[in-house]
Amino acid sequence: MIEDDRNSQFSAVVLPHLPDALTTALWLTGDRADAEDVVQEASLRAFRAIATFTGGNARAWVLAIVRNTAYSWLQKNRRVELVPVDDLEPDERAQAERGADIEELALVTPEADVIARADEAHLRVEIEKLPAEFRETLVLRDIQGLEYREIAEITSVPVGTVMSRLARARRRLVMALSQESGDHGRSRVRTLPVRSLKYARPAS
Repeated sequence: MIEDDRNSQFSAVVLPHLPDALTTALWLTGDRADAEDVVQEASLRAFRAIATFTGGNARAWVLAIVRNTAYSWLQKNRRVELVPVDDLEPDERAQAERGADIEELALVTPEADVIARADEAHLRVEIEKLPAEFRETLVLRDIQGLEYREIAEITSVPVGTVMSRLARARRRLVMALSQESGDHGRSRVRTLPVRSLKYARPAS
């Protein structure tokens, strides 16, 4: 690819998504300086690989590079070991075996009033406590607003696994917020995705 063409394609494909790239890196690393290093390295990787982008979802392509770069950076600089989680609980596995619509596995009924009362700092702290696989799925879905199939593409797991991780991430978050507020899961329950998290940001 001619250098001018490479620069032009990089500007069109990658640059518009750098704000989302930084937000994602912030949630994965928990530190602004580290996140900026990750995005810089991811940008270099994207530039070198830009010829392999043949169309499709540019945002998902960029965030996949950011996600992989972040984990490589964490393992190198913090010696972080990613511990796999059991993606399906027994009841979820039984539903899948019965042929239940996988969309059902991602539906939860969190205590909307508990979430509404939680301040940004509390939300951030509880999100950061989630296992890495759960945290990244919740961030990509509820904060970045990506579709399930886009998240599956970014994380290289089946859509069903994305659904299960999201449901379990939300469940853990709501449980933590309920316990903190003293509701213990008994307050008024309404179906509401955790969209309020869109306004929460990790510490900068």
